[in-house]
Amino acid sequence: MANKKSSKLVSDLLLNGLLAVICLAWTVPTLGLLISSFRDRIDINASGWWTVFPHQEWVEVQQVKPDPGVDRTKPMTLDGVTATFEQFQKGVQAANGDLLTWQGNRRIGYLSVQKQQWAIDTHFTLSNYKQVLSSGSFTATLKDGTVITEAGNDMGQSFLNSLAVTIPATVIPIALAAFAAYGFAWMKFPGRKMLFALVVALLVVPLQIALVPILKDFVTLQINGSFLAVWLAHTAFGLPLATYLLYNYISELPHDILESAFIDGASHFTIFTRLILPLSVPALASFAIFQFLWVWNDYLVALVFLGTRPDLQLITVRLADLVGSRGQDWFLLTAGGFVTMVLPLAVFFGLQRFFVRGLLAGSVKG
Repeated sequence: MANKKSSKLVSDLLLNGLLAVICLAWTVPTLGLLISSFRDRIDINASGWWTVFPHQEWVEVQQVKPDPGVDRTKPMTLDGVTATFEQFQKGVQAANGDLLTWQGNRRIGYLSVQKQQWAIDTHFTLSNYKQVLSSGSFTATLKDGTVITEAGNDMGQSFLNSLAVTIPATVIPIALAAFAAYGFAWMKFPGRKMLFALVVALLVVPLQIALVPILKDFVTLQINGSFLAVWLAHTAFGLPLATYLLYNYISELPHDILESAFIDGASHFTIFTRLILPLSVPALASFAIFQFLWVWNDYLVALVFLGTRPDLQLITVRLADLVGSRGQDWFLLTAGGFVTMVLPLAVFFGLQRFFVRGLLAGSVKG
């Protein structure tokens, strides 16, 4: 018995340790992205994001200027340390722990005496988000004192466009799939099993194969380049999975409740709206998370059916353009990246209590 308890304890520790490592591996980069998005362009290029936490760094406490008559081509004695000019340029550790570093060139310069001190970088700014989200003009001062003027990246409009696409593309397939799942689970009609098998078979159809035929149809119907085209595409590819998940859940609801409703004279529509939908909230929320994240993070469908028009660009396409045009400006990329993440994170954490219950719906029989 003791061996079983000890082996279970070891396995639990290993499992929890592995989960902790995975969570840490996902959380640390996200934390770094968030912190970097609030740092200005000079700080983000000069030091890592972890410097916002207490740390030790070299701080200049004194400047030693050598005698003008000292021959700097030979070893020099400065602040009690003898070294060559090249060694001072690289940095020389003094006996008391100070770091002596030459600042400047061989003719003009001084010796910087630095000590290690505890420091924290608390210089945060919202200018990155203002420049990323708006379309106005912004002035910035570079490290050498140069003042430049840059245009905003207008991700705010792309954010609204993504909302206009994602919300209908999430609600429509859920509504249609809920009706279809109820019909497959509780209504008797010819060919029901064959139709359901066809729905399940559609799960294996790759998105990339269908893009070109759908694009030709949308061009013929003259709806390509509109939000309607993206709604229809995401609805078509989301319906099979939504129907399958909701069918597994709805088919496992207690028969007694529905039979009592039928005896009382309730119609199928009344049963669906008054009983099925309220009882199916976990499954509906579970698929809503999947569909919302899929549509919000989609790049391919948005690029194919909407193109690169600035007034119709979704946030993923706009972020890709930002990476191409401002790939060296990390202060903008981190802010833009977190703008794309904040809403999916809010949706997931808001609905996560239903997530596991919805995924396990219908998985246990008997």
